[in-house]
Amino acid sequence: MHLTRVSAAGVFMVILMATGLTAQAQSSGPGIYVCVDAKGRRITSDRPIPECLDREQRELNASGVTRRVVPPSLTADERARDEAAAQQEAALRSKEADAKRRDRALLARYPSVRHHDAERNKQLEQVDVALGMIEQRNADLRKQQLAVQDEMEFYKADPSKAPAWLKQRASDVVAQQASQKRLAADQLDEKKRINARFDEELARLKQLLAGADANTARPAPSQTR
Repeated sequence: MHLTRVSAAGVFMVILMATGLTAQAQSSGPGIYVCVDAKGRRITSDRPIPECLDREQRELNASGVTRRVVPPSLTADERARDEAAAQQEAALRSKEADAKRRDRALLARYPSVRHHDAERNKQLEQVDVALGMIEQRNADLRKQQLAVQDEMEFYKADPSKAPAWLKQRASDVVAQQASQKRLAADQLDEKKRINARFDEELARLKQLLAGADANTARPAPSQTR
């Protein structure tokens, strides 16, 4: 029989390897969750404990050493609050991005105040053309109204004897005059809207142009050679 001699150093190495494997198994094995709930009860489980979701839980390894601390989960109100804050922040970022896009579009369309003024005048002139056409139509309707009144002179003693076509003509003229009056009021409101919009744009455009001029005038940083 042949006996294998094992040196003391070899035995020591085997013990170290076994100890390391045991420690590794303990550290990587399933954890044990421990907490004290709202009623003061100490609870232990092999998974996160529902009764302690509102407080810290400790996850222990097989040796009872704390592996990690699990923070409390959010309550429904806290989750709703955080979601609302996140939505508000996202809306703010979206609003800021939209504002930057509008600024870029404004500068691209109007590279100077002169261009902006020219566009304002162009749109106002279009409204003035429409108002001129309305005034011309009103002048025609006044002539028609005078002609109807001349025809009605024959029936001044008894207007009820006027023919139906004449009465209808008089009614049509009045209706068209009222319609033209509404159209004129709409065009005047449109002029106000155009001026209000261009005033707002102009204020922002001046800020953007001033910022662009400042950046252009700012000297470039010197480079040390």
